[in-house]
Amino acid sequence: MTSTEPQRHLVVGATGAQGGAVARRLLEEGHRVRGLTRSAGGHGRLPDGVEPFAGDLGDPGQARAAFAGMTHASVLLPMIYGPEQVASYVRNVADAALAAGLRRLVFNTGNRLPEAVTEVAAFETRRAAAAALLGSGVPTVVLRPPIYLDNLCAPWAAGPLVRDGVLRYPLPARSPVAWLSHGDLAAATVAALTRDGLAGTVLDLGGPDTVTGPELAAAFAAELGRRVDYVAQDPAEFEAGLAHALGAPAAAGVAATYRWVADAGETLYGVDHRAVEETLGIRLTPLRAWIAAQPWHALAGAA
Repeated sequence: MTSTEPQRHLVVGATGAQGGAVARRLLEEGHRVRGLTRSAGGHGRLPDGVEPFAGDLGDPGQARAAFAGMTHASVLLPMIYGPEQVASYVRNVADAALAAGLRRLVFNTGNRLPEAVTEVAAFETRRAAAAALLGSGVPTVVLRPPIYLDNLCAPWAAGPLVRDGVLRYPLPARSPVAWLSHGDLAAATVAALTRDGLAGTVLDLGGPDTVTGPELAAAFAAELGRRVDYVAQDPAEFEAGLAHALGAPAAAGVAATYRWVADAGETLYGVDHRAVEETLGIRLTPLRAWIAAQPWHALAGAA
C-alpha cells in the first residue's frame, strides 16, 4: 500500500540527473518538492516546480533548515569520498531528519556495494553512510543501484556508438550488468518513499535485462540497424575524460569503482529484477524499449 497523505519531499541532489529524475517523478505524482542546492547559483538547474533551498550539508544549522517542514527526503550525497567529510554530512542529515520528524528517508548509495569490505572509498563511505542512517532512528530505506543506462547518452559514449558502431564503457566485456535507467530509479525511489512497510529495507536495484558488454552492444545493434561492437574502455582513459566534467577528485573516486570490478573479477551488478518489482510495486523498463526511446542521432550530434 502507498500512503496518500499530504507529503512534502526534500530531494538532496535535485540539480543532478538522478535527483532531478526523482524530483520530476514526485511532482508528477502531486507531491510538494524542495530541492537542496549548495548555492543559490544552482537554482536554475532544478526541475520546474521544485522549491529551491540553498544550503550546505556540512553545516548542521543549514541542514536542519533544509529539512524543516519536510515529511520525506531522498538523499544522494555529493561526489565526495573523504571518510570524515562524508561522515559529517551523514550525521547532519540524520540529526536534521530526526528534528523534522521525517516519516521516511531514502538513501541512494550511488553504486552497488560489494559484500566484502574493500579499499575503495566510493564503496566504503557509502557503506558506512547507509549503516549510520539505518541505525539513526530515522525510518530509512537504502537503495543500491547498478550502472545507469543514461551514462551511455553522454557525448563520449553516444558519439562513437552512432558514428562508429563502437560501444565503449570501462567494464570488462564479460561483466553482467542489470543496467538501470534514471526513469526507473525515480520510480523505485518514489515507491521507497511512499510505500508502506519498507523502513529498514536495503534493496539492490537493477533493470529487467542483465547483459554482458557484447549482449548490450547487440541490443543497440538491433535498435540502430547497424553493427555495434563492445570495447572495454581503459579506466584511466575514462577517468581522464570524466575529470573535465567533474574535477579530478570526483573522477578518481568513480574510476576506482571500475578498477575494482575489473580487478576483482566478481559479479557486482546483476540483480533479481522480480524481487525489485514485487517489493516496490513497480514495472521496470526493458532494455530495448529504453534504447528505442532515446534520440541517439541527436545525442551523437551534440558530441
